[in-house]
Amino acid sequence: MRTFIKLVAAVVVLLVVAAAAIYYTGNVLTVLAFIGEPRHGWDPALKAPPPDYANDSSWAALPGKPSLADLVPAGVAASPKEKQVDVFFIHPTGYLHGADWNSPLDPNSKTEENTKWMMANQASAFNGCCAIYAPRYREATIFVYVARPSADLYNKAMDLAYGDVDRAFTYFLEHYSRGRPYIIASHSQGTYHAFRLIRDRIDGTPLASRMVAAYTLGGSITDKDVAGLKTVHACASETDLHCIVHWRTYGEGATLPPDAIGKTLCTNPLTWQRDGSRAPASLHKGGVPPSGRFQIDSLFPDVARGIVFAPLKAPVKAWTTAECRGGLLFVADQKGGPFDGADLGGKNYHGLDYPLFAMDIRENAEARVGAYLAADGTATAPAH
Repeated sequence: MRTFIKLVAAVVVLLVVAAAAIYYTGNVLTVLAFIGEPRHGWDPALKAPPPDYANDSSWAALPGKPSLADLVPAGVAASPKEKQVDVFFIHPTGYLHGADWNSPLDPNSKTEENTKWMMANQASAFNGCCAIYAPRYREATIFVYVARPSADLYNKAMDLAYGDVDRAFTYFLEHYSRGRPYIIASHSQGTYHAFRLIRDRIDGTPLASRMVAAYTLGGSITDKDVAGLKTVHACASETDLHCIVHWRTYGEGATLPPDAIGKTLCTNPLTWQRDGSRAPASLHKGGVPPSGRFQIDSLFPDVARGIVFAPLKAPVKAWTTAECRGGLLFVADQKGGPFDGADLGGKNYHGLDYPLFAMDIRENAEARVGAYLAADGTATAPAH
C-alpha cells in the first residue's frame, strides 16, 4: 500500500508540474521533453520488424481499402470519376512516447489512432483528385525533436524511418503506380522524408516528369534546399508542375522559431505564389475543422483509447487571411473560432497546416492534376 501511495503521489506531482509548465510556457513540446524521452541509446533489439508493403495492413490508406482518407467534408461532392493520378502521402509524427526512438507499429495504440487522425484531416484533402497511398512506417519518436539527442542517435532514428518510406515508395512504383503520374504529399516528419525522397530518388530522373507536384507542409525546407535541386523547383503559380509547395503556419503575433525566420520556403495557399503581400480572406476556399482528437500526452501508456472520428464538417470559407513573411505563413488568430485548440504554444498552428486550408489544397490539387493531364495528353490505367 505504501508503494502504491508513493506511485500515486509521483504521478500527481508530474501532472501538477506538467500543468504548470504548460501554463507558464504555453509550449506543449517543452512539456513532452520534460516527461519521458527514451532513457536508452540505439538498440536494434527494440525495433519492430520492417513493414512488408505487399501486405495491405502496412498501408494506412490504400485504394479499395476503406480508410479515413476517404472522408469528404459535408456539402462537398465526392469525386465519382476514376482517378488517373496517385498520391503518395507520408504522415507526420504520431508516436509521442519514449519506449524507443522509433515506433513499434502497434495497431492497438494511441500512435495508430494519431495516424488515423492524419488520414482523416490531412490525406483526405487529396481524395478529390487522386488515389491515396499512405504507408505505415517506423517513424521516429517526437523526442528526436524535443529531447535533443546526439546527432548520431537522431540520424539513426530518422534513417530507419526513411528506409521504410523509401521501400514503400519503391513498392508503390513497381506494384501500384506503374507509370501513372503522382503527387507527393507530407507533413512535419513526413516532409523531412518526402524532401529526402525527392532529392535522392526523384529529382533529375524520369520520375520528376511524372510528379505533378509535391505538397510538403510543416517542415523546414529552405529556399537553398530547393535551389540545390536539378529539375524540381519551387511552385510559382497555382498550376505550376513538377514543383514543391511548402509552408509553416503561425498566428499573427506568434512566438517564432529563430532557426526558421527568413530561411524556409513559403508558398501562400490562397494565391499559390511564393511570398508576396497578404492575401485577403475572400480568397480562402475553406478550412475544415478537424475530426477526432490528436493525442499528445506521453505520460500514460501508448494504448488505444477508442477515439471516434465523426464525418468531416462543412468547410468554413473566407475565414482567414494569409501572408508569407520572413519564410513563415501568418494567418489570423484562431482563438475562439472553429479551429481553436490547435495551438502548440505561442500561436504555433502546426496542426492546422492542412485543416485550415483543406479546400484550398483540395481544389488546387485538382487544378494541377487537370493541368498535368492536359499537358501530358495520355490516358493511364485506373488505380489498384
